Amino acid sequence: MTCEGPNQETTRKSGTGKLDDMERQTNRRLPVQLQLNLEGRGVADHGWGSEAVSGAAGQVVGQVSLAEEGTRAWEQELMERVAEEANLVEALRRVCANKGSAGNDQMSVAELRAWMSQRTHRAELRERLISGSYQPALVRGVQIPKPGGQGVRQLGIPTVMDRLVEQAMLQVLEPLFDPYFSESSFGFRPGRGAHDALRQASEYVAQGRSTVVDLDLEKFFDRVQHDVLMVRVARRVKDKRVLALIGRFLRAGMMQNGVCVRREEGTPQGGPLSPLLANILLDDLDKELEKRGHWFCRYADDCNIYVKSEAAGKRVMASVTEFLEKQLKLQVNRQKSAVGHVRERKFLGYRLLEGGALGVAPQSQEKLKGDLRELTRRNGGQSLEQVIRAVNQKLTGWIEYFHLARMKSILEDLSQWLRRRVRSLKLKQCRRTYAIARFLMKEGESERSAWMLALSGKGWWRLADTPQAHRAMSLSWFKANGLIDPEAVYLALQNACR
Repeated sequence: MTCEGPNQETTRKSGTGKLDDMERQTNRRLPVQLQLNLEGRGVADHGWGSEAVSGAAGQVVGQVSLAEEGTRAWEQELMERVAEEANLVEALRRVCANKGSAGNDQMSVAELRAWMSQRTHRAELRERLISGSYQPALVRGVQIPKPGGQGVRQLGIPTVMDRLVEQAMLQVLEPLFDPYFSESSFGFRPGRGAHDALRQASEYVAQGRSTVVDLDLEKFFDRVQHDVLMVRVARRVKDKRVLALIGRFLRAGMMQNGVCVRREEGTPQGGPLSPLLANILLDDLDKELEKRGHWFCRYADDCNIYVKSEAAGKRVMASVTEFLEKQLKLQVNRQKSAVGHVRERKFLGYRLLEGGALGVAPQSQEKLKGDLRELTRRNGGQSLEQVIRAVNQKLTGWIEYFHLARMKSILEDLSQWLRRRVRSLKLKQCRRTYAIARFLMKEGESERSAWMLALSGKGWWRLADTPQAHRAMSLSWFKANGLIDPEAVYLALQNACR
């Protein structure tokens, strides 16, 4: 397990197939900096539908040398680059890898792979892109609850075909924009992530910047003004076909509850291109903060500015709010935005402590407990094995994300609470008095002791904390049944990252 850094692509096994020749022919039309080493890569006879659509084609993303680009010709021919076979190969691979639910047309990623395996279909798609006639379909509107019961978040799920086209555009546009983004921007960027942002924030606090200006943009993805965004996209994109298609994606209607809703603003969360567009717009904020000499970290629309005093923080809050609302036409949520000591605010689920140390925000701890409660419901209808498997998956992912924090004592308390939850679940699953007594005796309890618990009128939660339950379901019992030790997982990650 690696502690940080982007995922590494694996190269494909050698072989033969029709896609190799197709890609080599395409490769000769790419600029030098985009050419791929496709020798030795094979694809099965079913072509684009193969798992072999992977590997070295991934090098097309992020490998553009901007020093060698920038000619007028290439600025005007971005759509040809979007429609290149090698670029579409990689886009298909990524869309299929991400899976995701179907859009309004109900086409699955498997059906998309089969559709793209047909040469005539690929040619049709390329012609529509190059001619500028491609029209996005309606997106499927989905609402999901926000953490902590703070309302709902609106998602827009494009069709898999639209996701393929957006991904192909992303792979061409990202290398044009990303190198110019701020070093203090970390969200949705190659080779960067939340842990990088947290490390930088920690360094700021360690250097005495213990007051934070915590900015919250109200419904950011839903409030983006299309004209403001497109002006900034057009600073680097000169191909009018690309600009027009981005505009169509932004304006594509949303189907929700059988009703088509027109979109005059916003960029829907759910499409591959939306994160890049968000960064393009908010890069103006980054450049303004850099010009003013501020120390800040931004992850998507979550921006923290670190200052030395509360008075300075209030001045920064007022001036930055004015900039966002007047220049970028974005609304700052005044209820959620605040100036305060870093330990009183959370950033990406963490909170910063004295000296720059990282801790787990209380909200994140409660969210985890809520998820574990749901997984260990006594009326969940799942076997103990299924419950433990789901709990292990949840815990492992959570600890991997929060392993930068000091949380040994948190995990000690969590482990005790979780074991009690599982004990309560197991006793409840026995259901009948006789079954409870028999289970306890099987695990080593005396007949008298087992029947005393089984005949008790206590509730399941209280029964789980009795001496009989602790002896029968000891640490060795949990180990034998596969429940991970959160502290052991945490310490292993700490050692691996040293």
